[in-house]
Amino acid sequence: MLALYTYLAWHMAETKDRFRTQKGQGMVEYGLILVLVSLVVVAALLAVGNQLTTIFNNIKNTLATT
Repeated sequence: MLALYTYLAWHMAETKDRFRTQKGQGMVEYGLILVLVSLVVVAALLAVGNQLTTIFNNIKNTLATT
């Protein structure tokens, strides 16, 4: 019985230590999400960049002639 108690106490201490060493895991996950979102934004801007330039040039030319 003492061996079982010792094993459980040791196992719980190891589990607590494991959770203590993973404090920065959440920040790393947020950082990865930010990187992914920024890559998607850059890809979207590259995909529609020429179309946006054309639209803004048309607006500029229309405003310049009136």
